[in-house]
Amino acid sequence: MADYDFVVAGAGHNSLITAAYLAKAGYSCVVLDAREIPGGGASTEEILGPGYWVDTCSTGHTLIQVNPLIRNDELGLVSKYGLSYVDPDPVAQVVFPDGEPFTMWLDLDRTCQEIARFSEKDAEAYRRLVTEYDEVKTLIGQVRFRPVGFGKSAEELLAAHPRGEVWQRRSMLTARDIILREFESPHMRAFMGWISLQTAVPLDAPGSGILAYSIVSARQARSWSLPVGGSGKLIDALVGYLEDAGATILCNRMVSELILEGDRCVGVRTSEGEEFRATKGVVSTIHVKKLLEMAPAEAWGEGFTYGVETFHPGTPFFAGYFATTAPPVFPTPDGGRSAVSAGLAPWIEDAVQHGRDVYDGKFVKNPGWLLAATPTLVDRGRAPEGSHTVKLVTFNTYDADGRGPEHWDEIKEAEMDKLLDHFRKFVPTFTDDIITARLVKSPLDFERMNPHMVGGTPHGGDRGLIFSGTQRPAPGWAQHRMPIAGLYQTGGTTHPGGSITGAPGRNAAMVILHDLGTAIEEVL
Repeated sequence: MADYDFVVAGAGHNSLITAAYLAKAGYSCVVLDAREIPGGGASTEEILGPGYWVDTCSTGHTLIQVNPLIRNDELGLVSKYGLSYVDPDPVAQVVFPDGEPFTMWLDLDRTCQEIARFSEKDAEAYRRLVTEYDEVKTLIGQVRFRPVGFGKSAEELLAAHPRGEVWQRRSMLTARDIILREFESPHMRAFMGWISLQTAVPLDAPGSGILAYSIVSARQARSWSLPVGGSGKLIDALVGYLEDAGATILCNRMVSELILEGDRCVGVRTSEGEEFRATKGVVSTIHVKKLLEMAPAEAWGEGFTYGVETFHPGTPFFAGYFATTAPPVFPTPDGGRSAVSAGLAPWIEDAVQHGRDVYDGKFVKNPGWLLAATPTLVDRGRAPEGSHTVKLVTFNTYDADGRGPEHWDEIKEAEMDKLLDHFRKFVPTFTDDIITARLVKSPLDFERMNPHMVGGTPHGGDRGLIFSGTQRPAPGWAQHRMPIAGLYQTGGTTHPGGSITGAPGRNAAMVILHDLGTAIEEVL
């Protein structure tokens, strides 16, 4: 048994960020993680053989670029600990069901020229969409990068905005509503659906409309930002900072129980029986559905318990990882073209149905939406010379074809073969001849890899309107404080949700430091 100021359960990027700010304030921390390496969904691993460094979950780090952690380099992760980013151009390359290609470039004019091939009106609409989001992106960022209740809500800020009524409506609409209203050509509707679906929120979910603005605006401004060396380089920088600050990071420690004394959480117990006690508090990034099992039912209260039990786990992922001798090459009028972020963009109606079916638990036999990530195009150190890593990602249900999640073990290779066959209709050079190794991960595999990914969903739960803001993870418990005194929650199950934003981590630190009588600004 060891005592620390704070025990942190989980070593994903958000909990490491929380721990880093607490260490900056002078508090001793121990971070425990069930896996053999820290990082959670931001891990980079040699899963395809020596020298092939693959992002097993997250790849793009666009959203964290506006987090003060990175934007202001508050902890020196960039200036002192080697974290650096590259912004690929082209931003994206997709192909539509009729075989027509589309390229998104960092240069707005060049992107609009591409759009004009399909519709001059849509080129104007796209430019207007990007420009109009500039009106509110700072406001949206303020809400995202501070805890619920710390400052004015989005509703209050929009009410005072000159075009607040417009944006209040947009923030409630679905992405489908926005896309069909703003764009006329099937091709641009398909592209907007493809990029809007990348946070795994169904396009017909209320509140998803803002994604049609925020994701496109961020990509148009800075591309699909990649950490040089892989997602794990963010983790390496955070671990380096924590170790220099005197924190302890222990892997292969599965937290199985919260230690309560009276009505207060004073530590955790691992599956091996080790106890780690905290004098100030316990910080959890354990999925709230798992967290609920780690203390007696009466400790949580009816409201929190009901909120967690009805918290939708979100959209499961299905992915294939490939070592190749060439990248995917998409035919275009200007010749073959590859991009770090690429894929198949189904017609908007099919993209809506794909997202809805998976969300509703209906197995998808022929997924149309596909993301193909090839980071080695701009980061050659991730693979041996002359080689690439390619990740194909789509969505499918945890329940494999209605026969339970374990059935995935029997069908996942065949399902990936089907996906490859579909991909090759549009990218014919991506043949078996160039693939030297492959690994397929079903939703069940994602959950096995990381218990936080309940049901194979990497984003910590549905990010739709019903489960966002004051509702995340449960009504009344959105400020990172849990019903058990001394226990705090961070990670994807908290505001503003999953993806690599670092927002839950920094926001949780703000709340904890406030409760300790200080503020993050004073600590920095």
